[in-house]
Amino acid sequence: MSVQRRLNVGFCALLILFMVLLALQFGLGGRLRSQHDRETDRANRAEAANDRVLQRMTDAETGVRGFQLTGERVFLQPYESGATEALAALDDLAAHLDGDEAVRLLDRQRDAAHAWLDGYAAPVVAAGVPDGDTGRAVRGKAVFDEFRLANAAVADAVDRDRQRVLALVAGGRGSLDLAAAVLVVAIMIIGVSVARTGRRQLLVPLAQLGLTIRRLAGGDLSARAEPAGADELRTVVEALNDLAAQTETLLAAEKARAARAGLRQAVAAEMQESTDPAATGRRVAELVAAAVGAAAVHSELDVPGTGRVQSRWPADAPDPPGDQIAETVAGRPGQLRARPDGSVWLTVGGDDGCSPGYLRAHRPGNPEWTDDEQRLLAGAAREIERALRLLGVQDKQARLITELRMLDQRKDVFIQTVTHELRTPLTSILGYTEMITEEDGGALTTLQQRALNAILRNAHRLHDTIGDLILLDRPDHDTTVRTETLDLAGLAVLVRDELASAARAKDLTVTFDAGEGWVRGDRTQLQRALRKLVENAIKFTPAGGSVDCRVAADPRAVSVAVTDTGIGIPAEDVPGLFTPFHRAGNAMDQAVQGPGLGLAIVRDIVRDHGGTIAVQSVVGRGTTFTLTLPACAAPAEPRSPAHV
Repeated sequence: MSVQRRLNVGFCALLILFMVLLALQFGLGGRLRSQHDRETDRANRAEAANDRVLQRMTDAETGVRGFQLTGERVFLQPYESGATEALAALDDLAAHLDGDEAVRLLDRQRDAAHAWLDGYAAPVVAAGVPDGDTGRAVRGKAVFDEFRLANAAVADAVDRDRQRVLALVAGGRGSLDLAAAVLVVAIMIIGVSVARTGRRQLLVPLAQLGLTIRRLAGGDLSARAEPAGADELRTVVEALNDLAAQTETLLAAEKARAARAGLRQAVAAEMQESTDPAATGRRVAELVAAAVGAAAVHSELDVPGTGRVQSRWPADAPDPPGDQIAETVAGRPGQLRARPDGSVWLTVGGDDGCSPGYLRAHRPGNPEWTDDEQRLLAGAAREIERALRLLGVQDKQARLITELRMLDQRKDVFIQTVTHELRTPLTSILGYTEMITEEDGGALTTLQQRALNAILRNAHRLHDTIGDLILLDRPDHDTTVRTETLDLAGLAVLVRDELASAARAKDLTVTFDAGEGWVRGDRTQLQRALRKLVENAIKFTPAGGSVDCRVAADPRAVSVAVTDTGIGIPAEDVPGLFTPFHRAGNAMDQAVQGPGLGLAIVRDIVRDHGGTIAVQSVVGRGTTFTLTLPACAAPAEPRSPAHV
């Protein structure tokens, strides 16, 4: 049997054993894992359903007990929902149980649940009044305790079922590991046999071949190996000799590639560090001349921010022909032309991102330009073009930044002018309107009185908008906050009371949950921030909805969460939500009034107090704004004179 055949047989045996090992590990092992996961998931679902049965029955029992203690039927709501959901959970539990014992225990639990629901709770609820029979209550408790015991028994059965499955899987896993160990030993034995055959039959001839390879690696490209040994080795030797013949060509190509890369990097470094375009052009021309052995290099480029820059090396090189310059500049970007006079011309740029220019290298003593040299020049021209494009982008960015700064300054001047010019006439409008409306009204008709009220209401709204603009237009460095120790929950209560009439007008349900939450801050500004959050919740919630305000505190922070059931905010509008004048698309579609300043003001006030504000929203379901401020210690209670 030949060496190749013996090695083939050995490797085939190794491959077959390895495939069998993989089949055991990933086939049977995967089945065991799948069975384990499937049975564990069933047990987990059964356990969760059993816990849900207990929780819902407990809810029902709590509701009945509350009804018996207070006589209020509102306590029966947990009983009604709990009873229905408990029976549904029992059905779900039955779908995930396995084994006669577990099913028997489930039947016991179901009977206990029906015994309490039908035998005790249903008569109490049907009576409509609290049951004063103490003995009946005791019997009801005993029945419910029996249900608890049945529930615990089912939980134990589910746990025993899980442990049984784990034991079965562990046994199968052990058998699988034993089979895998046997296969690994067989693979090792065959591998050692293959290695010994290769060592005896191949290593000695290969050692001679290795000497030849080391000579080639040391730079002796004339080294050749004598074909000898098996056919496989002869093929390798011939391939090595062919490789040695091609090495010189490959080395020459690699040197050319390295030269191109080095020139591109040098040109890119010069262009990036450019402060004097004319001097940079001369240095780049010198680099190109040194790389290709040119006697003269010329270039003319349109440098963004500077204009046309002509460069040459050496400084006394004669000007190139004008007609050839015009022809090259009019060519397509990257076009290369080699001329009989020993010059190579390249078009640099020539599109919207880079104005046209040229690069010329002249070598009169050796007019023949190789392909590698032409590629070298083309790479340098591309680096120059890339640098010019980058300079163009930077120049555009600088101009754009300058224009944006000017626009921002004009915006500030515009807001200052508008607010100043509007406040004086608006003050007069408010004053005279309030003076007229405060008269006894005997001379005014109902229509006139209604018109005056509309004027006064909208004038106050405009006055508030001007105040918001003034607050937003303050300088960034003017963030001084008058601080005092405040109960943020108390401020939230004041805001709720102020806006109660607006909520009632839309038939909104307003809930409030707060304890104490002490912070350091400006009372007026914090109250303004809370008012704007609650006003937004009321504004964007349709009639019949709800608004919920919750204040939570811990030793480090105090947070206020305002939640509504309004129209919500589209996800694409959330990033710009706290930008002045930004309004969500659905708010504009539904014509909800507002200048889009409120949330920007809230953001500034919270930021000035060292806090944060976050938003969570789902379109059509509602929004939650959470304002968080650093907490501080509550003020000490003043002591009475008796303790002084």
